[in-house]
Amino acid sequence: MLDERWIRSLHVESMRRADLHREREPHVLFQASTIGALLEGAFEGDLSFAELAEHGDLGLGTLNHLDGEMVALEGEFFRADVEGKIHAVEGGERTPFAVVTRFEATIDEHLPGEAGRLSRSHGELLACLDALVPAGASSCAIRLDGRFALVRARSVPRQEPPYRPLTEVVADQHVFELADVEGTMLGFRFPSYAEGIEVGGYHLHFISADRSRGGHVLDSRSGELRARIDPSDDLHVELPPAVELANPDLAAETHAAVEAVERG
Repeated sequence: MLDERWIRSLHVESMRRADLHREREPHVLFQASTIGALLEGAFEGDLSFAELAEHGDLGLGTLNHLDGEMVALEGEFFRADVEGKIHAVEGGERTPFAVVTRFEATIDEHLPGEAGRLSRSHGELLACLDALVPAGASSCAIRLDGRFALVRARSVPRQEPPYRPLTEVVADQHVFELADVEGTMLGFRFPSYAEGIEVGGYHLHFISADRSRGGHVLDSRSGELRARIDPSDDLHVELPPAVELANPDLAAETHAAVEAVERG
């Protein structure tokens, strides 16, 4: 049961497989399962990437068995393996967790390089994005294109049952650095009260322009970038069997787990 916090400004609609193929409107986020289920080790989903593509052309997530970090860009789906190498994802492969949208940016801005400085920090980049997001927008999809002095990223090794909780799996994550790389950083910003359904705050993945390297972003240094933002107040969540929406009473516990998993 959702309480008042969940309907403050982000409209969350849960659905089952029978609802998957109905027509989607622009500026709507679609999600397979929940971050809470992933935290508990639900690493196998029933949604194929062909089905996921019906709901969006930009997004992020993972693959069944937690087999790497997924990046969706311009309708193509990619997997960053444990070494950060990029592979195409076939339509028949499935995901236990993903978020996508039909990306239609309403904000398109140039972020200049910092005069007299090599690059802006990741925290400064997120502050720039905060300033661009319209007041009152509960969530948004984000695309950043340009050259990055550094992207510190990670991926995780494929898991096999019996599955461990995600907080244990990330102890085996591989962290790598991409230096002076051109590419796209993309993802979402969700409100803190969505924790458990989603990752509160920013959740970003990266893929290089030559489609050779990428992963889940932990840190970055950037200069001149093109920033595009698609604000949204609607999140449609497809719930696999045995997965329910998170209990808001567990928000503090969930936040600690998400911080451990997402921020490295």
